[in-house]
Amino acid sequence: MAARFKAPRGTFDVLPSDSVARARVYSAAALAFERAGYGRIETPVFEETELFARGVGESTDIVQKEMFTFQDQGGRSLTLRPEATASICRAYVEHGMHTLPQPVKLWYWGPFFRHERPQSGRFRQFHQIDSEVIGSDSPLADAESIVLLSDLLTELGVPGVRLRLGSLGSLETRKAYRDELRAYLKEHDGSLSEDVRSRIDSNPLRAFDSDHEGTQEVMQSAPTILDSLDSEDAEHFEAVKRAVSDAGVEYVLDGTLVRGLDYYTRTVFEFTSDSLGAQSALGGGGRYDGLVAELGGPETPGVGWAAGIERILLALDEAKEKPTIDAFIVAPDGQRERALSLATEARRAGACVDLDFAGRSEKGQMKQADRTGARRAVILSEDGSAKIRDMQSGDERPVDLEDIAGEIEREARA
Repeated sequence: MAARFKAPRGTFDVLPSDSVARARVYSAAALAFERAGYGRIETPVFEETELFARGVGESTDIVQKEMFTFQDQGGRSLTLRPEATASICRAYVEHGMHTLPQPVKLWYWGPFFRHERPQSGRFRQFHQIDSEVIGSDSPLADAESIVLLSDLLTELGVPGVRLRLGSLGSLETRKAYRDELRAYLKEHDGSLSEDVRSRIDSNPLRAFDSDHEGTQEVMQSAPTILDSLDSEDAEHFEAVKRAVSDAGVEYVLDGTLVRGLDYYTRTVFEFTSDSLGAQSALGGGGRYDGLVAELGGPETPGVGWAAGIERILLALDEAKEKPTIDAFIVAPDGQRERALSLATEARRAGACVDLDFAGRSEKGQMKQADRTGARRAVILSEDGSAKIRDMQSGDERPVDLEDIAGEIEREARA
């Protein structure tokens, strides 16, 4: 017997029973973005490795440990994208989008790849919704981004949602704070994890994300960047907080929130769900005012976020669902071709219709109609007449086959 294959570790198949809930998330996101004036963008699944090394940061876990990188036949180093913002900013520069009316508001949905330890709701191939506002330094752009994600999670009914809100200040403020934090960490290096000690010089902010017990104790007394904001950074952050509050979104200030990417400046935020336990993050983001210039474009501010589809679905804990079938056409042998013709006509009119391709008896077709969850069965007779049966109540009535598409469509809307 031939060997059986399984999906690679950390990946998964999206089966039809999974697709209904995913489609609901996509539809809600697409509608929310459309209402806010965002345009859909798509970027390649792989990019030049240097894009992420420069854009995400050489000292980040993503670049150092988690990227899937390979050489193509021409010897070029390519990487499966671990996140969207660097790719979208690359597209912004490459296609001269800075010449468009600013800001440019973009959104994306698609697969991403990181070599992480697979666990509940976290995979090596995962899917995200991504939102970017490029070309505005207004705190209102930050607030709109935050409120947009908050409203989406509310619309989907995600339980126990909390917002953590912080600021990293400008690049200059962040640099001064990094020096202060670096000095503090070196004073306590004996209590830090080996990983944190190795990155004190290159990325001291990552110490806040450590799950090492000794490091966590040290970080409880560490200086926070919220105490180091200059007047312009503080004014920007106050404006963000006011706008978020005015929109009715509650938040908790968090001076330890640093996110995992080097390009963030000023506002950073993260949404969590109490239903997810210790690994509670749903998504988040922040401002990245230096990223476009870092990738070869003009000085251009930006702000955005990403939310994990699998994380959202795990928090929703939705049962697997079958697609809704408006009608299943049951036909004797002499009416099977007519059944397909009728199904095609009804589908073109907007109804969801299925029929039998397995040669089942009429009784077997009725059982199949029930298994598919069809709301109704259209039962054809050898003499050309037909009736429609409500699969819940069992009630039947005759129908005119000349208007079968209209009948099914009207029943679907009832």
